[in-house]
This record gives sequence, C-alpha cells and structure tokens, in this order.
Amino acid sequence: MVSFFMEHALTMILIILIINVVYVTLFTVRMIFTLKNQRYLAATVSMIEIIVYVLGLSLVLDNLDRIENLIAYAVGYGIGVITGMKVEEKLALGYITVNVITKEYEPDIPNTLRDKGYGVTNWVAYGREGERLMMEILTSRKSEADLYATIKKLDPKAFIISHEPKTFFGGFWVKGIRR
Repeated sequence: MVSFFMEHALTMILIILIINVVYVTLFTVRMIFTLKNQRYLAATVSMIEIIVYVLGLSLVLDNLDRIENLIAYAVGYGIGVITGMKVEEKLALGYITVNVITKEYEPDIPNTLRDKGYGVTNWVAYGREGERLMMEILTSRKSEADLYATIKKLDPKAFIISHEPKTFFGGFWVKGIRR
C-alpha cells in the first residue's frame, strides 16, 4: 500500500515538473516572438502556454499539503528557463550588427567577408597605435557564430562588439528580408 502512494506521489511530482518546464519554455518563446514583432506566433503560443500553466498550477494548488509538489513546480520553472534559453538560441530570430576593429589595417578583410555573403561597411579608423580597419557587418543571428569564426581566422586579435538592431531600412539586405 505504501509503495502505491509513493509511486503516485512520484508520478505527480514528475507531471508537475514536466508541465512547468513546458510552460516556462513556451513563455520564453512567446516573449521572444513578442519582442521580434511576431504577433500572430506570439498569440498562438500564448494560447497553448496558458492551458499548460493552468494545468500545472491547478495540480500544485490542489495538492498544497505536499511540499514536494511545490518544489517540483519551482525546479520545473528553473529548468524551463534554461530550456527556453536553449530554444531561443536555436531559433536565433533576427539580425545582429557586428562592429569589428582590426589590430592592423588589412584592406582585404571586407571583401573576403562580402564574398561570404555578409553586408560590410568599412572605413579607416585611428586608434592609440595607429591605423585600424573598422567594419560594421550585418548578418542573421543564425550566421553569428560563423561570422565570429571567420573574423577570428582573418584577424585573431580583432576587437568585436555586437548588438541587435531593432529596425533598418535600405542597403542590400532589405531586398532579401520578408516582412
């Protein structure tokens, strides 16, 4: 008889944990879609998210006498945050702008990057130790790691800063972007 209750309790803990992992992952994905102005995807995900949320919360609230259920809920939330971040990394929606300052002035680097399909604007910059090549590069977030690897291969001592542009107009990139 004790094993039945123990098995039932473990099943409940596992269900609560999994439900909360799914809920928080959906929450994170919905927020990303919202921030990326994907309103219809965000709305669709939110409908699924709220169903999962209500199910998980009701299981915990109906069984508040068992602290392990609350702990499972909290642990599931934490795991859901990590899972949501991993999903966001895989989705890699949007674009990034990467600013690169080379250690030495290397005029061939921009064309090498352009040949690989990156949008590059470059100019000569002057630093403490002389002339540098400054580049501003626009790429999709899915290509971010490849871009960094290419830059490091071309100039291992390059200084790199990146940020996500919210809006951009004009340039050769705009033609290929679906609105």
